[in-house]
Parts: sequence; structure tokens; C-alpha cells
Amino acid sequence: MVEPFLHRNLYVAPIDAFIDPPRPQARAIVTHGHADHARPGHGTVLATPDTIAIMQARYGEECAGRFEPLDYHVPLLVDGVTITLIPAGHILGSAQVLLEYEGQRIVVTGDYKRLPDRTAQPFEPVACDLLVTEATFGLPVFQHPDPALEVARLLRSVAAFPARAHVVGCYPLGKAQRVIALLRAAGYEAPIYLHGAMLALCALYEARGIGLGELCHALDVPAGELAGQIVIAPPSALRDRWSRRLPDPVLCMASGWMSIKQRARQRGVELPLVISDHADWNELRQTIAETGAGRIWVTHGAEEALVHHCRQQGLEAEPLALQAYEDGGEDED
Repeated sequence: MVEPFLHRNLYVAPIDAFIDPPRPQARAIVTHGHADHARPGHGTVLATPDTIAIMQARYGEECAGRFEPLDYHVPLLVDGVTITLIPAGHILGSAQVLLEYEGQRIVVTGDYKRLPDRTAQPFEPVACDLLVTEATFGLPVFQHPDPALEVARLLRSVAAFPARAHVVGCYPLGKAQRVIALLRAAGYEAPIYLHGAMLALCALYEARGIGLGELCHALDVPAGELAGQIVIAPPSALRDRWSRRLPDPVLCMASGWMSIKQRARQRGVELPLVISDHADWNELRQTIAETGAGRIWVTHGAEEALVHHCRQQGLEAEPLALQAYEDGGEDED
């Protein structure tokens, strides 16, 4: 098999650019706005308009020397390499990177999920020769439930405990907006109260056309008035004094990791909600099959199990173990 023009550190040699580089580079292609993929300080950043807006909101307007917005499905030819961004379904603006050069087609997925989510552009599988896929939940034990059923559990608990506030730990970018949208889809029309860390990014989603209903800053009302209400807060706020001011709070956490009971207990979570923004084991295998790729590189998670599965299917597969991602994402998955 021909050696790919993409290096194993996600360096695109013909155009002297890196995909999601962990350190400042002259040219970067950024898949989405989470901080383990989108870092400030690059010379030039190529990304979707939504991702650029997120980066500027988080790091400042001048967080890169220059931004090059590229809409989905619009091919861009750079020094012989055609770059096309394809929706990844992970969060608003997230993209897979399709690279075409001298007859080779390479797709770098970044983080992705395949479940419907009106706060993110829907995932699309892309035919390629080499697929670089994440594997955050790359073990057979991870088979995510329908998130609507998890939200229904939350609403049943709210109804059952009207004297208690339900505090849902969600990462501020992506997960918080998705959980709010799921609550609205389930018919929950009451105000949803937000930790201050959620305000700016929810406003950004609203400004970019994603309605979230009535949202209120939790500190704008007396704590006692939050009994029977839903409060969205960063996971770090669940066990500090911010949440303890609320009336007898039910600590909840929305994450794919909540399927591991020990993890929920360690965080002191009373109501774990298995809501993930990543593909599960079956979706990872489905994606690999649909791309038709003969070579698979696996990164960001349980790499060896997915590599083993691919080799059993007769595919050439290897783990990348990119350190920037092995240190853990910031999206709480």
C-alpha cells in the first residue's frame, strides 16, 4: 500500500499544515472548538465559520494570525491538496477533514457522533482510502442508549422531587446546548437556569440560529426559588459550594462515561445520564465499514480494541496514541 501523504502526527506534508495541532503552528486545520483540538496562537486557521466563531468567543478575536473560513462541502485546492470539510455531528461547526492528493483520499474524523442533534450539523460518512478515527468509546461495553430516554428519566425525577433542584453537569460547549435542546424536544418549556460559565456559549448558539428557549442566570433568582427547577452547570460545579447553595440538589451528570457506575459514584452523581457526544462501539464499526477504507488509524481513546476489530476484518490498522488527545478531552464526552 502506498505510504500516505498524511503523517502520523496529523501533519499534511504537501501543504505544511497540521490538523488540530496541540502547539502553535504556521498553518492549522481545526476540526472543532473544544480546547483539546482548537488552540490559540496559530498563524493561519482553516475551519468552519461556526468553529471560528467559537474560537474567537473563547480566546479572543485575534487568537490566530488569520482565519480562513471554509463552508461544508466546498472543496479548497491548496498546493495540490484538495481540502473539504464534512459535518462530524459532534458539536456546532464540527467537521471531518477530507484530504485528496495524487489519487489518495484521507479522512480525519476529529470527534464525531452519529445520533441526531439539532445543535450540531449531522454526521456524514465519507468514502476514503485511509480513515483516521477517534475511539473515545472504542470498547464493546459502550453502547449508548437513546438520549431522549435519558432526558425522560431526568424529567421523571424532577416531577418526583418538586422540592429539590436538579443540577445537571454538562460541559459548557456542545453538551450543555444539546441537553437543553433535548429537554425542549421532550416538551419541557419552563425556564432553564444556567451557571455563569454557560451564558456566553449559549448566547453564541442562539446568535447562530439554534433556539434554546428561555434561559436564566441561576444567580439572578433567590436560591430557594430553584426548587423543582433544572439548573445546567459545569461538571466541576457539582461538588463545590456553588451547587450547595441550591435547595437539596439532585446531582446529575450528562456523559457517555455515566454508563460506568463507579465513575458516577466517584463524582457523587445521584442521577447519571448516559448522553454522549461521541460515537459508541457499534457506530465506530459502522463508520469504518461505510467509508470502505482499507487502512485505519485509531486515536483518542480505547485504540487497541478497535485496531484489533479492524484487523479481524482484514483491514490494515494501527493506533496513533497522539499525546495531546490521550491526556483527555475537555468536553466530558
